[in-house]
Amino acid sequence: MDRHIVTVFGGTGFVGRHIVKRLLERDFIVRVPTRSFERVKKLKPMGYLGQVVPVYCDVRDEESIKDAIGDSEVVINLLGVLYERGSNTFVNVHVKAAKRIAEEAKACGVKTLLHMSALGVDKNPSSNYATSKLAGENAVREAFADAVIFRPSVVFGQNDNFLNKFATLARFSPLLPVIGAPGLPKVDLGEGKIDILGDGGPKFQPVYVGDVADAFVAAISNTKSPGKTYELGGPETYSFMGLLRDMLRITRQSAILVPVPFWLASIKAFFLQFLPVPPLTPDQVRLLKTDNVVSEGSNGFAELGITPNSLEAVAPAYLKRFCPPRKSGEFRRFV
Repeated sequence: MDRHIVTVFGGTGFVGRHIVKRLLERDFIVRVPTRSFERVKKLKPMGYLGQVVPVYCDVRDEESIKDAIGDSEVVINLLGVLYERGSNTFVNVHVKAAKRIAEEAKACGVKTLLHMSALGVDKNPSSNYATSKLAGENAVREAFADAVIFRPSVVFGQNDNFLNKFATLARFSPLLPVIGAPGLPKVDLGEGKIDILGDGGPKFQPVYVGDVADAFVAAISNTKSPGKTYELGGPETYSFMGLLRDMLRITRQSAILVPVPFWLASIKAFFLQFLPVPPLTPDQVRLLKTDNVVSEGSNGFAELGITPNSLEAVAPAYLKRFCPPRKSGEFRRFV
């Protein structure tokens, strides 16, 4: 029996690893274009010998992309950057590379093209990240009209770069910034502890990475998916402050949530953007000025037959490592 080939650009990334795993479980041959074969080695144990096929590819070169796609029936593009460095600019990665992949996929006779964008990119003209993602969507659709586009909200899961980042910060800092939250009343809890009441900041609809991966795989066989855009959000909506509150509760950590106005965050981000891996950039501050929630009436998980997991159902398992040991010990020993 011939096995179908799926080429996954960005297959070694956070979302990519989960998508690759699910494709391998469904007996696909998964081709992973890369410039670093070392990164692909981590994917190979997920499948049987030869099921994961690394292929050298430079997405700046059309011929390189064409060779990587080859005789694939499905192509998935997950390429994206959160900040710009050197030639890895928003335009180069989100627009130009996406356009090349779509054009070569069409030229190679690929049946299905799945493209990952981001939620809210059509609502934030002030962010270069958002405008480049939207331009990438348009470029992909122009080259491959039946492309399926996914717009996930903030993606959480083991090794995510959101909850893990703030949980790590809470280990070392008594303060956690909540960008965009209005100044809120404070309550003295005694013993020098202060709590900030209320909610605030931009809204998110966190989505579990496993559910995002399931959506991509479901779209491959869904005959109604071609040409559609799916907005992927979890079952619950949180404000920035509410999300950090839940993270602190789950990890049993203590920190004061400090509202940081956008103007102050922009000043800090101006300096932070020059770090090798910037924790915040001015463009990310602009991005936070728009809520990251699913639009009313949009296609989503329901149309793909998927019930998304809540943050409460998933996050405690992988955030447990941040929990301080209980005074009486995690386990009671019986003699």
